[in-house]
Amino acid sequence: MDFFKQQDDSRRHTRWLVIYFGLGVAGITMCLYLASLLIFTGVTHDRRHRPAVSQRVELWRPQLFLWVSGLTLSVIGVGSLSKILELSQGGSVVATSLGGRLINPNATNPDERKLLNIVEEMAIASGIPVPQVYVLPGERGINSFAAGNSPSDAAVAVTSGALRVLSRDELQGVIAHEFSHILNGDMRLNLRLMGVIFGIMCLAVIGRVLLEVRSSGRDKNPLPLIGLALLLIGWIGVFFGRLIQAAVSRQREFLADASAVQFTRNPLGLASALKKIGGWSNGSQVNNAHATEASHLFFGSSSASGFWGFMETHPPLESRIRALDPNFDGVYPKVAASEFATAPQESTAVGAPPLRVFPIPGRPNVAAIAGSKAHPVAPVIVTSGLLSTVGNPEKANLRFAATLHEELSARVQMEARDPLGACAIIYALLLSEQPEVHQIQVTGLTEQAGPEAVAETLRLEGEIRALAAHAKLPLVNLAMPALRLMSQSQFEQFQAATRGLIEADRQVDLFEFMLQKIVVRHLAPHFAEPPREAVEFYALRPLAQDCAVLLSALAYAGQTESEAIATAFRRGAEVISYSARTPLRLEERSNCELAHIDQALNRLARAVPQIRKLTLQSCLRTVAADELVTELEAELLRAIADALACPLPPEFSAPATQS
Repeated sequence: MDFFKQQDDSRRHTRWLVIYFGLGVAGITMCLYLASLLIFTGVTHDRRHRPAVSQRVELWRPQLFLWVSGLTLSVIGVGSLSKILELSQGGSVVATSLGGRLINPNATNPDERKLLNIVEEMAIASGIPVPQVYVLPGERGINSFAAGNSPSDAAVAVTSGALRVLSRDELQGVIAHEFSHILNGDMRLNLRLMGVIFGIMCLAVIGRVLLEVRSSGRDKNPLPLIGLALLLIGWIGVFFGRLIQAAVSRQREFLADASAVQFTRNPLGLASALKKIGGWSNGSQVNNAHATEASHLFFGSSSASGFWGFMETHPPLESRIRALDPNFDGVYPKVAASEFATAPQESTAVGAPPLRVFPIPGRPNVAAIAGSKAHPVAPVIVTSGLLSTVGNPEKANLRFAATLHEELSARVQMEARDPLGACAIIYALLLSEQPEVHQIQVTGLTEQAGPEAVAETLRLEGEIRALAAHAKLPLVNLAMPALRLMSQSQFEQFQAATRGLIEADRQVDLFEFMLQKIVVRHLAPHFAEPPREAVEFYALRPLAQDCAVLLSALAYAGQTESEAIATAFRRGAEVISYSARTPLRLEERSNCELAHIDQALNRLARAVPQIRKLTLQSCLRTVAADELVTELEAELLRAIADALACPLPPEFSAPATQS
């Protein structure tokens, strides 16, 4: 699987969806215009209130067409836009609308703990933040879904039936399937489909209202007829919209199954989960009233198929199983009702401990050069085929995640799942080893976050500092669900505190900056209006200067000698210079300050996937110019990949897992 190709495919599907939507709206508008033309012609009366004997039908009535088209476009546009804006708040909105209950990150219920552990391992192996995890209580069918606009606001939900009936291997296969949707960009497309169909459905709703309007007096009232036309044409539009929805969904489901197998290297786990759906009396049915409009999100069909399978959002169950298990004989094993027992009960209530909020003093201006601090770490050999792992984790990455999960102490894991503890972990990652700087940081943190946060940070500092470099970004991803439980004021305080820790010595290195950028980037959609992530750059040439800034900063961060710096930059710049047809030059250190790097990354993140791929390839060539990649450089690569929305698994930077 090629992550960048899948991203391009997702964009292309979205583009075709817009075209289909435009054609559908145009067709609906013309049908409503013709219906209105006949209705208003039919109710024309002479002065004696008798139908006109000879009524000439004018096919083109500009004023009527403007009214019909204006109202139609307004209803569909407002309906679709309002739904898309609602869904843009993230996967949690979808999960809540389907009756989902957020699982406490510190849940002790065995089934919930099993699910959380699987999701955490998958997220670490994929190189993305741990998504919010929901359970659909009372849903006895075996099903799940992933929803959101990006990995930053993704949510994964499973039914209580799946949670209780599936074994760990089977549940792992199902969750791997959902992570494929997260990594391949399917979630955004799925939410767009929901918005489009909802807008068209608004016509049918208005039609139903108008159909109930009754005439009064001797004059004919055209509103019921208009309502009937809206109802019929609206539902016809919904029908064709659902056909598009089903066709797109079926194609992506096969891809997600294949990606899940590549991830887990256990096709029988996923196949066994599908077989249990076939043998379970409730199948994959979801009873929530909103399940139909979200049917394309689910792992399995949430309702009975109709129209001979044309409206089915998922491939036939037997076809999916045979693709995973060619020896399947078509007989589904019966699942005993006793395996379900009762729905899992809610464990500890979700809530964030209150953090004291202090006024934040003004921050000093920072004019730091990237790489101004030295990090003495052992070099490791960079693995080949690194770009092929972007958004495309494999079994080795999952093993690394499971091992890391086990190696983290119970105390660190517990703190990572608590809001205050998660904040303390981030603070501890930013504490300096230099005593004078450390003291300044502790003093500032006391003023900004309070003594309780400082005490927790100092208690964790030793364990956090002892972690290998390749474990730090996965730990940040592990802490993300707990950080999302902060209030708005706590988040603002947290931002100020992390900024204060970084700026304490007025020297900010690139790793500290990227660590802060990762945290803020993934938390911002939860606490603020999600930024519009529209693609703005389709050519590399306008971004050549941004690439030069980024590659120069990496060269300064990884090398100390002038000649080595120039060589490292030249190795990375070759790719960009050739593709952009323009030479790149090594920037002065003063042009590689963090503000410049931040601006460059923000612009590059708005480029098409293939440009981001070239950028990441150039960064890799820069840090590997001396044929060695330090753990710091490896983590910088992961952080840059994250900023470019290209999730890079952590396994390549772990010396113990190199082959």
